[in-house]
Amino acid sequence: MATTSTVSRVRRQLPSSPWLFAAPGLLITGAFILHPFVSTLINSLTDRRTLVPGEFVGLANFRELLHDDMFWIGLRNSSLYVLGVVPALIVLPLLLALLVQKNIPGITFFRSAFYTPVVASIVVVGLIWVWLLDDRGLVNAVLETVGVGRIGFLSDQWLLLLSAMAVTVWKGLGYYMIIYLAALGNVPRELHEAAAVDGAGAIRRFLSVTVPAVRSTMVLVGALSSVAAFKVFSEVYLLAGPSGGPAGEDTTLVMLVQRTGTGLTGRVGYASAISVVVFVVTVALMLLVLRADRREET
Repeated sequence: MATTSTVSRVRRQLPSSPWLFAAPGLLITGAFILHPFVSTLINSLTDRRTLVPGEFVGLANFRELLHDDMFWIGLRNSSLYVLGVVPALIVLPLLLALLVQKNIPGITFFRSAFYTPVVASIVVVGLIWVWLLDDRGLVNAVLETVGVGRIGFLSDQWLLLLSAMAVTVWKGLGYYMIIYLAALGNVPRELHEAAAVDGAGAIRRFLSVTVPAVRSTMVLVGALSSVAAFKVFSEVYLLAGPSGGPAGEDTTLVMLVQRTGTGLTGRVGYASAISVVVFVVTVALMLLVLRADRREET
């Protein structure tokens, strides 16, 4: 009774106590998420530059996007990045998780090895791959030794984009592998045993038992990797350089935002308009993935 009355008295004295606990998180969210988001929306409707406040121009920035060749190049490359990276990041980490799921001697070492690229700095990873794929790098040296000849991984428009995709997949495998490992731990072993008794082989059990059991996780991985792939910056920037590859043909949308909106003469308003487009497309990607998942459930 005393405890109940004490709690009631505290609640009457501190009616706003829940808000006090939530205040730090709300302040951080407002300062670093909501405020920049609203500022970007407002700036996209102005001609603001780095050192000039700018004036309201309405949808002029968005109309200019329609006639900007670099915007369409960036949209093409970002879209191709999603198409090239997402399927690999849905399937390969699942196969890797199945491989390291078994409790056999030394498996902990391989789990750590596969996860190491995740915690490695993207700058370090990018420099390593540049050293490997450069015209005078290790890969081309080996290819020249075996008589294949040098390949312009970082000088050809499409090979450079594929190389950046390979870096993204390589670095993301361990992260999504951990997600799949958590999902596989919840798959009842009895289902696999029953399928094995019915004569199902390893591939059949994978398609009939494992995939349906982790389908919701595959949707999650698809949504996360789609958003990350469309907003790619570091991998392409480090391999292609600030110019975006030969003639800027490997520029992505986020690289275009960085190039347009920075510097003393940066067009902040125009870069904000591109950022709004990136936000709209990423939201649309997530909605498409979720809608596809609901259709499969029905």
